[in-house]
Amino acid sequence: MITVGIITASDKGSKGERVDTSGPLIGELLKEIGGVVKEYQIIPDERKEIAAAIQYMCDELQLDLVFTTGGTGFSPRDVTPEATLDVVDRLAPGISETIRMKSLSITPKAMLSRAVSGIRKQTLIINLPGSPKGVRESIEVILPALAHGIGILKGIDGECGNSHHVHK
Repeated sequence: MITVGIITASDKGSKGERVDTSGPLIGELLKEIGGVVKEYQIIPDERKEIAAAIQYMCDELQLDLVFTTGGTGFSPRDVTPEATLDVVDRLAPGISETIRMKSLSITPKAMLSRAVSGIRKQTLIINLPGSPKGVRESIEVILPALAHGIGILKGIDGECGNSHHVHK
């Protein structure tokens, strides 16, 4: 089982003015690798609130994986990457680079994503786009490596160089 937290960054969603479909979709897609959503929050596009929610899920709940959805574009209110950078100990740039690379094959607008990924203690944090389509495309491309990465982070899997470790 992989414990998961989901944070939807949305001013309208946090006020109940928009139904969040991206957050629940993340939970659905992660079932394939044994992901179980333990915490789900919809919060406004406020840097301190997003950072606090990530920190809570990592430090207090000690979840394996935290996804954010939304707030990764060029709008002045898009501050999810900055909030994430405020709380991570180490970056995991290959994850966000892979998502952007895959998305670029679909739309040139993918280069406008400012999403980041990183690690806080033993939790992997990944910023995803706000749209359900973007969420699905992003998770599909990183899903094959997620369980192994979390296993390494938790100390239950060998390093990536050991080719005999295969995860589905």
